[in-house]
Amino acid sequence: MKTSMLTILLAASALSGCANDNAPLPTENEFGPQPQLTEPSNSLLPTVALAKAIGWPNDHKPIAAEGLVVNAFARGLEHPRWLLVLPNGDILVAEANKPEGKAGFSGIKGWLGEKMMAYGGGGVPSPDKITLLRDTDGDGRADIQKPFLSGLHSPFGMALVDEHLYVANAVALLRFDYQTGVDAITEPGEFIAELPGKTMNHHWTKNLIASGDGSKLYVAVGSNSNIGENGMEAEINRAAILEIDADSGDTRVFASGLRNPVGMGWEPESGQLWTVVNERDELGNQLVPDYLTAVVDGGFYGWPYSYWGDTVDTRVSPQQPELVATARAPDYALGAHTASLGLAFYDHSAIASATGAAIIGQHGSWNREPPSGYKVIAVPFVDGQPAGNPEDVLTGFLSADGEAYGRPVGVAVDANGAILVADDAGKTIWRVAVDDSQS
Repeated sequence: MKTSMLTILLAASALSGCANDNAPLPTENEFGPQPQLTEPSNSLLPTVALAKAIGWPNDHKPIAAEGLVVNAFARGLEHPRWLLVLPNGDILVAEANKPEGKAGFSGIKGWLGEKMMAYGGGGVPSPDKITLLRDTDGDGRADIQKPFLSGLHSPFGMALVDEHLYVANAVALLRFDYQTGVDAITEPGEFIAELPGKTMNHHWTKNLIASGDGSKLYVAVGSNSNIGENGMEAEINRAAILEIDADSGDTRVFASGLRNPVGMGWEPESGQLWTVVNERDELGNQLVPDYLTAVVDGGFYGWPYSYWGDTVDTRVSPQQPELVATARAPDYALGAHTASLGLAFYDHSAIASATGAAIIGQHGSWNREPPSGYKVIAVPFVDGQPAGNPEDVLTGFLSADGEAYGRPVGVAVDANGAILVADDAGKTIWRVAVDDSQS
């Protein structure tokens, strides 16, 4: 039986006691190093305003920024989420969704969450595979699209170190032998380390990045709840970035208090690790801003006890004031509920205006009116730090009626300096490049 958005809204209203979120409309102060933090608006459930995923009509595509052009690099994929550019120019795409089983919510709240995911384009079974895309004639479109690795378990992050491909499944980090140019991997992977998620697995994505020398692997793991309501024992090694020894599999928490870190990248000038983080819900339209931040070894970023440094979340009890006193404020706000997932530093010169910038894929809000996100942005960097307002790279993911043609997730930079965008709801990989016709 299909579930309409009206049914979802009625269920949410009934559960929340018909709460209204009267937070002010968005302002430019939601972005940057010092966002305006409004007063929290507490309710049992937040605003429900998810854009219905309808896919891309044949004559539609996103809108590229001035001076850029966009085309479909590959279509017809199954929930493409993450990208890895290989040294020979091949592109790997992780096609995945959440694993089956309990995901952190039960009862009517769990039912509501499942219906909302389906409405927003995320209600499909996980394809559990990685696909190879290859552009053999250099026209900016993949003419080879074939299965590369199958039999996985909600794969997400990927990293290539020498002749090894590492894949972060929902519950384990695996290593596969890889030779440049191969069309597929058929041998089973080697288990490297366990990742949190064997039972409850609310934020299931496990992103992955390797250190420069390949000796360490960093895995981003989201929380098992909104604000720890499932008990902190369910949050062991979660809401964190883990550091894993590539040889031994030994694991430690590198940084903590990060509610749902996803995209990670090494800032080219400083060599510092950065991440984008999805912050908590149910505090209003403008709280709490998602953010981009440098990741410091041993750093604590507040979750669940506080946000944006030491701003205490009074819903969380018991509190830990001594820990909150150490909480680091993030470096750069990305707007509340934007669901900022993808991150890639633009280390090429082809798009001159983007050189050095952090390219960020914003999947889009589900609990905010008006909606936020649903685009790809660039945050300028100078001397290894964010500098200035974000600039739109790719927009047009929402129709005039507020329905979603697609939703950006992972982003990457190909060998020619084009920006690749994984659009899970739109089943497409988009390619953004300089518009040569304007030169």
